[in-house]
Amino acid sequence: MDDTTPPNQATNVPEYSVSEISGAVKRALEGQFGRIRVRGEISECKRYPSGHIYFSLKDEGGKIAGVVWKFSVPRLGLVPENGIEIIATGKISSYGERSSYQLIVERMEYAGAGALLARIETLKARLQAEGLFDADRRQPLPMLPRVIGVVTSESGAVIHDIKTTIARRFPLTLLIWPVPVQGEGAAARIAAAIAGFDAILPGGAVPRPDLVIVARGGGSLEDLMAFNEEIVVRAVAACAIPLISAVGHETDTTLIDFVSDRRAPTPTAAAEMAIPARVDLLADIQQKTARLTGGLNRQLGERRLSLERAASRLPDLFSIVGNARQRLDDRSGRLRLAPAALLASRRTRLVAAERHLPDLPGLLVRARQDVADRGLRLRLSLPNLVAIRHAALGLAGARLAGGLRHAVAASQNRAARTMVRLTDAPIRASLREAHARLTGSAARLEAGNPLALLSRGYALVQDKSGHPITSAASVKPGAALRIRFADGEVAARVEGRQASLPL
Repeated sequence: MDDTTPPNQATNVPEYSVSEISGAVKRALEGQFGRIRVRGEISECKRYPSGHIYFSLKDEGGKIAGVVWKFSVPRLGLVPENGIEIIATGKISSYGERSSYQLIVERMEYAGAGALLARIETLKARLQAEGLFDADRRQPLPMLPRVIGVVTSESGAVIHDIKTTIARRFPLTLLIWPVPVQGEGAAARIAAAIAGFDAILPGGAVPRPDLVIVARGGGSLEDLMAFNEEIVVRAVAACAIPLISAVGHETDTTLIDFVSDRRAPTPTAAAEMAIPARVDLLADIQQKTARLTGGLNRQLGERRLSLERAASRLPDLFSIVGNARQRLDDRSGRLRLAPAALLASRRTRLVAAERHLPDLPGLLVRARQDVADRGLRLRLSLPNLVAIRHAALGLAGARLAGGLRHAVAASQNRAARTMVRLTDAPIRASLREAHARLTGSAARLEAGNPLALLSRGYALVQDKSGHPITSAASVKPGAALRIRFADGEVAARVEGRQASLPL
């Protein structure tokens, strides 16, 4: 039979439309494969404004298109990114308009621990390069927080362990922000809870936590992936409240452990790390109280000993005051007696001085007698001298006789002048001046003598101890007095006191 068939000639080759072929292929693919799991590396990943995600899965030998419908994105399990190896669960279908087939994906999971670890290490290196893991960014934990915020699942043993541990160690206020800790959307919910605690203002209706604990129980690497997401790590780094991460068991490590302020191996250890035991605090306070009391007692003892030593080196103030008081009394007594003693001493000196003064009237008489005697002798010697001169010269002549008479006259004049100078007028003047000075000094001494007042009718009133009394107000009725007059003393007793009389 010829291979070429004329047009409009009958043939047994079935004829299909394009739509029929496309539908048959689609039914064949969906019927043959049904629900399947495909392993491959994501590439050409795009998210459209409609919410659908288109990508390709490839391996060493091929590539298949994939699509995630908008309603499946929340349940996907992870965020698709280029370069990560996943296992996609879905079904094979075709797109007739392009004559292509594709994988309708309902769920994604990382293809083994190796791929997860590689992704985590890549993110860790990038965040570390930004400085999010630097030790100087970590805040100190408060010693005794009043409010603790907990980000964890509301079901399970984690929240129970935290509540029990805090109630046992030191009961305080707990704020619990329940979140899913794994699965689709868990990372976003955890980041939102951390940011929510940090956004609470102090003094509001809801108290602001002093400390935040992000906790989860143990699980596989895939179960803990929410705490390795970048959004959670950045939320922890931006939190201004000190934060403790307690994800998984002691051997589990997530990226928030590197950025949190403190890492706890378990949720229970996080609660113990967040709050001290009340019993331990009380014991520590009692120990410090005892040490402070002992130290204070030692300080008081040392200060008391120092005070006693200083007091022992101080002079006896009472003895000093007593001696000063006694000296004052002695000086007062001596001062009261001093005027009388001074007057007696001055009188004695005056009498002694008076005794040593020369006898002026006798001196005057003797001087006058001496002058008279010398004048008499001079007058008597002149005639004899003239006679002798006349006899000796004899016949000297009239010229010599005249000269002799002139000499005799000159001698007589000198004798007369001498007698005038020797008269008693200057002597009398000197004696009068000395007598006046003596009389003035005696009058002043006598005026300063308090005893001289007594001779004019005054009296000196003293108490029985000899102290002078200058005021009537200081005398009490019945007091014994001593009254001193110019010629002696009398004893008296006060019977009463009268008002002062006008002078």
